[in-house]
Formats: sequence, C-alpha cells, structure tokens
Amino acid sequence: MNRINELFSKKHQNILSIYFCAGSPTLEGTATVIRTLQDKGIDMIEIGIPFSDPMADGPVIQAAATQALRNGMTLRRLFDQLQHIRQEGVTIPLVLMGYLNPILQFGFEAFCRRCQECGIDGVIIPDLPFNDYREEYRAISQQYDIKVTMLITPETSEERIRLIDQYADGFIYMVSSAAITGAQKDFNEQKQAYFRRIEAMQLQHPRMIGFGISNRQTFEAAAAHAAGCIIGSKFVTLLQEAKGNAALAADRLLAAIR
Repeated sequence: MNRINELFSKKHQNILSIYFCAGSPTLEGTATVIRTLQDKGIDMIEIGIPFSDPMADGPVIQAAATQALRNGMTLRRLFDQLQHIRQEGVTIPLVLMGYLNPILQFGFEAFCRRCQECGIDGVIIPDLPFNDYREEYRAISQQYDIKVTMLITPETSEERIRLIDQYADGFIYMVSSAAITGAQKDFNEQKQAYFRRIEAMQLQHPRMIGFGISNRQTFEAAAAHAAGCIIGSKFVTLLQEAKGNAALAADRLLAAIR
C-alpha cells in the first residue's frame, strides 16, 4: 500500500504535514530536515521544489525558493539528495510539491520514475489543471504509484469538488482561502463555514487543510473539520530563524500549535 494511503487508513484525525523548501536555508540540508521531522513525530512531509515564479506562494516561501535557487538547488540535485532517504530509516509519507514547468522540463514520466526510485509517495502540483491531469497524466502517475493530490478552494464549485473526489489520489488538499500562502493568527467565521460545508459533503477521500496555519487557534479550527493540517510558511520562517536547525524549528512549531 502507498504510504499516504496507509497513513490515512491508520490515523483519521490531527494528522500533521510539514512543508519546507529543498535547498533553503542550506543546500545540503534536505535529508537532515526530513529525518529530524520524522523523529519529532511529524506524520507526513512536503518537500518543496524551488521555482522562480511560485504563483500560489506568499513572500516567505517565495524568499525560500529564491534562496534555494541561488544555493544551486535543482530538481536533479534534489532527487540525488533523496536517493537513499528510505535506506536511511525514513518511513513516513514523502510528497514533492512543485510547479508544472520544471517537472515538464524534466519529463513527467521520468519525474514519476525518479519519485518511485527515491521512495516518494505523492506530488502536489498547484498549477496542474485538473482536466489535463485526468486526461494526460493520471495513467502515468498511477503506473508508478505516485499519488497526485488535487487542490480545492472556497471558490471551487460543489460539482467540481465531487469530480475531483472521484478522481483523487491519496487525499484532497483543501486550501483555506483563495489567497497565497502565509501564516494567519486565526480563521474567521467565513473560512470556518467553508470548512463545515466541505465536511458536510462527506467526500470519499480524506482532506488536509493548508494555507495560514501557524498557531494553536488555526490548527485546532482546521483540524476539527478535516483529517489534519499542512503547515508551510510558519515552519519555513522558523527554520530560517534557526539557521537550518530543524530540531529547534520543529520544537518551536510544535510548541506554537499545541
């Protein structure tokens, strides 16, 4: 069983997924961050592929991507860093998150093949159109057992959400708002109503809520209506402040949300 499916089959609440950008703040820190997060009890990790035009990301992740590119991070180098990650004792689900352009330049099937070779379980491609995924890429990703996670937002229609649920792999990424990524202090009633509305749809795939989760209030508000939460900008900030010390950054994050 794919590790993503295995996770959601065993754990149904308070799943915590952490995002960081590969190559930031240090070029060679990728494997260390992953191993450290697993040791801290994180359930799933999203590894960001840096890109020069990350349109869904706010200033924190944009800055991390810029730093990573300046450090020399590339998709090929990232795969090299991940080549032995499973032999090094990492057992939790690993997901690559990146934009379509560098993946297509690499070659989509070649990308899926390298993911499989490295033990990557899934990918999130925010700018991959759903119809293109369904018609052109789904069969390839399934061939290599790579789960392609689709995103929904408060503006996504019920009809579209149900269609995505029909073809979803692994889990559905439920974006908390139509805005870019970035930490928030709380979720207003409008966003919480959106969480309740999607929960009431009783979709067949589990949902993870991301964008804006940074403290106990936002974590609990989101976790109450989904299988768990994805935290990105807050951890990226803490990792930067800790000068790449993933253990210190993780401890500070867990203290902030619990």
